[in-house]
Amino acid sequence: MSQTVDRALSILPLLAEGPADLGQVADRLGVHKSTALRLLRTLHEHGLVYRQSDQRYRLGARLFALAQEAVENLDVREIAHPHLVRLNESCGHTVHLAVYEENEVLYIDKVESRYPVRMYSRIGKPVAITVAAVAKLLLADLPDPERRAVADKLDYPMYTARSTPGAAAFLKELATVREQGWATDLGGHEESINCVAAPIRGADGRVVAAMSVSAPNVVVTADELLTLLPLVRRTADAISHEYSGKPSAKEESSRRP
Repeated sequence: MSQTVDRALSILPLLAEGPADLGQVADRLGVHKSTALRLLRTLHEHGLVYRQSDQRYRLGARLFALAQEAVENLDVREIAHPHLVRLNESCGHTVHLAVYEENEVLYIDKVESRYPVRMYSRIGKPVAITVAAVAKLLLADLPDPERRAVADKLDYPMYTARSTPGAAAFLKELATVREQGWATDLGGHEESINCVAAPIRGADGRVVAAMSVSAPNVVVTADELLTLLPLVRRTADAISHEYSGKPSAKEESSRRP
């Protein structure tokens, strides 16, 4: 199996040099044409390789899309991290950064709380998509047909009495989140944990990531955590401006005579 994977991956740098036919691929890999064809067909099915009308193969659009997505996610984490650290230093609570990827919302960065009570979230771990504040922001920004299709396919586990009970309630909440530009999870996943979140937007205005501040009730109440919402939104806006390359309102005003 590992040899098969190795051979398949070896095709990609070959095609990066330019289109190649079946014989060229087989020769480069040192395998029979039937083996090369099987590998190429698998890569083609996943959109990583494309067969042209002249029967030569080139890199597929899906590969470029994946590369672009990876670069964007890496960039947003790199840009956001110093801002997340400063927010954590200011409020002391756990700060998360999340993205929507392959029908999941994943944490890609986390700054731990300074308090003894810690959250069990981990970088790379999917969030509870129907209740997490960051998930609500990311899904609320999807085009309406896609948002409805995603909502209809989700399961709605009742983690607590405050969990989202079904697709209709979820879509209603996403509409509210979309309109107000921020989201909360007040005991929806864990009774004792509350969260406020704000979106990070790219140059086109679309939400590319979401960041949040979370804290347990034993540290602050939900009402106390909500008072941090303006600070969370300012932090998200600062990250958005840096990520998109657009000057912030403060920077714009400082340039005016």
